[in-house]
Amino acid sequence: MEAESEDTQFPLEVAGGPLFCPVARALDIIGERWTLVLVRHLLGGPRGFQELRNRSGIGPRVLTTRLRQLMDRNLVERVRVGSRSLYGLTEFGRTLEPVVREIALWWVRNLMDGSGPFSETAAVSVIEALPFMLHEDRARGVHLTYEIRLTGKGGGVWTICIDDGHCTVEEGFADTADVHYTADARDWTLLALGIADDRVAYEQGRLTKDGSGGSIAWYFNQPCKPQPEQTGGSR
Repeated sequence: MEAESEDTQFPLEVAGGPLFCPVARALDIIGERWTLVLVRHLLGGPRGFQELRNRSGIGPRVLTTRLRQLMDRNLVERVRVGSRSLYGLTEFGRTLEPVVREIALWWVRNLMDGSGPFSETAAVSVIEALPFMLHEDRARGVHLTYEIRLTGKGGGVWTICIDDGHCTVEEGFADTADVHYTADARDWTLLALGIADDRVAYEQGRLTKDGSGGSIAWYFNQPCKPQPEQTGGSR
């Protein structure tokens, strides 16, 4: 049985009158646990209830409560996509994108190294986190499009664009790509997290790379580093 305290409201009254504190005022709206996690997943597009459960790991009762709260606050709305009724961000909800981005970047820059190892995570969760993991200094002045084709459980196709210090990820084939990668989804996840070495995977035939462009691993922070004995030749 799930349990979570709903006593997450901040005191907005102090002796003498209403509290003027922008942080407290903002967190009164978005401070509940899981709220910004849901916004983060909906920034990628409308999602169904079960998809949000699978992507976030939030239990059904808490997810139902959070979605209702987000709708009451005009951050989330129901949208029709074909015959499906999904949850999507409102324009007001999208104003939280820089907040979500800065929180993610704070963790990547200060706490990600040595965390994990996340060896059992799904490929899609790593791929969709790549914009937060970008080495911005290495990516400045770089304009590259990668197409990632993953096979096996959790596989799919994604287009990853690096454009002068920024990164975007979209599901589907690229119109044009500088580099095409093909790998098993689990293998690629281990490579992306730094648990395994992409040079070794390339030499062993578990990773194929076509096109002209640098290794995608060069442009992204990784929570782990391959063991020295795993290192191999050119990528």
